[in-house]
Amino acid sequence: MTQQQRTATQEWKSGWKLVMAAAVGFSFFSVLLAGTGLFMGPLGDEFGWSRTLLSSGPSIATIVTAVLSPFYGALIDRFGTRKLALPGIILTMLAISAMSQANGSQTQWVLLWLGFGLMSTTIKSTVWTAAVAGVFVRGRGLAIGVTVAGTAISQSLVPIIGNSLIAEFGWRGAFVWLGLGWGLITFLLCYLFLYDVHDREKERLRKSGEAVEGQSVRVDLPGLTIAQAWRNSALWRVALSTFIVMLLTIGLGIHLFPILTESGVSRTNAAWLTGMMGVAGIVGKLVTGSLLDKYRPNWIGGLTMGVTALAFFLLIDGIMSMPTIILAMLVNGYAAGTKTQICSFLAVGYGGMKNYGKIYGVIAASMAAASASGPLVAGWIYDNAGNYEPFLWAGVVGCTIGGMLLFSLPAYPKWDEELLAKGAVPA
Repeated sequence: MTQQQRTATQEWKSGWKLVMAAAVGFSFFSVLLAGTGLFMGPLGDEFGWSRTLLSSGPSIATIVTAVLSPFYGALIDRFGTRKLALPGIILTMLAISAMSQANGSQTQWVLLWLGFGLMSTTIKSTVWTAAVAGVFVRGRGLAIGVTVAGTAISQSLVPIIGNSLIAEFGWRGAFVWLGLGWGLITFLLCYLFLYDVHDREKERLRKSGEAVEGQSVRVDLPGLTIAQAWRNSALWRVALSTFIVMLLTIGLGIHLFPILTESGVSRTNAAWLTGMMGVAGIVGKLVTGSLLDKYRPNWIGGLTMGVTALAFFLLIDGIMSMPTIILAMLVNGYAAGTKTQICSFLAVGYGGMKNYGKIYGVIAASMAAASASGPLVAGWIYDNAGNYEPFLWAGVVGCTIGGMLLFSLPAYPKWDEELLAKGAVPA
């Protein structure tokens, strides 16, 4: 069997352990963010801190990772994922555990989150998608989908585990157990199974005699140069579409509870309705991943991004009813989990693997900026209009534009064929 003839099933047979390690790694990145709400009560009771201060941590960390993402992406392109992820996991373990040393100083609390943002940049989405995207070609969509589903793992388990740890060991002990416990499992799996296309290419060169053991090997992968990437309209459209949709949907997600309750939905029902999105999000990642592998990716991406406009439309006063709310939750949840997945898939498809870390790092920085500004934009519109209707209409228009930007993308370049021809990915 030649590299070009291999199937997605054969890729999964040789690479499923890599995907498992990457998914758990991505879950570890989300552990502290998923557990922030658990610690608000205990820390607020002990130190008398405001909810504004307690909830500022994730925003601080997001800003740090946004600034550092392009620089870290350049390191991934140069050194590969394994050399960076393994020490990054250890540093993140220490950063999470260090939260247990909070002493009531607000300055210290900000510095702890700055430290977490700095350390966790080493295990953000770029490192895991870079590993998987370079090794999988035929089954890349589903592989990335399973990888980014790691966030759903932490979002599902951290509240349960974290609450039990706080009850048993107090909030200080819970920080340590979450950091060291989850981190050690992540480190072990990544130590055993994490690799990327750089590692495969170096192994191929040594087996072919083009390089010898111990010799420094320069890996030359197919793809755009940085200058070409800056001039590439397809990548700009991917970045702009992701930014627009991310800003609007993150804003919707943060303000969804008050949108529902102000329309007359009880708090209990609102909680159940918003919880439906988590299940729909897991389904969205897996289904979208399979579709990306089988059909033209920009069409699948455009349709998935664009359909989020329907969720905004169904929540507008005069249209909103319980059936439309349920449908909006399912649509938004399905699409919400796919933005990172679609973006990384299209970035490697149009940019190749040569400078994937730099290219995706820049786009990831814009996604982080959108995530941080989306809730503020929604809040500003509400404060000035007195309701959410202008924001919901903005979501209808913006998400439609975001979908059309992807739907209109040209056909893929031949990067994947070149990658297969090099033999740098497992047969």
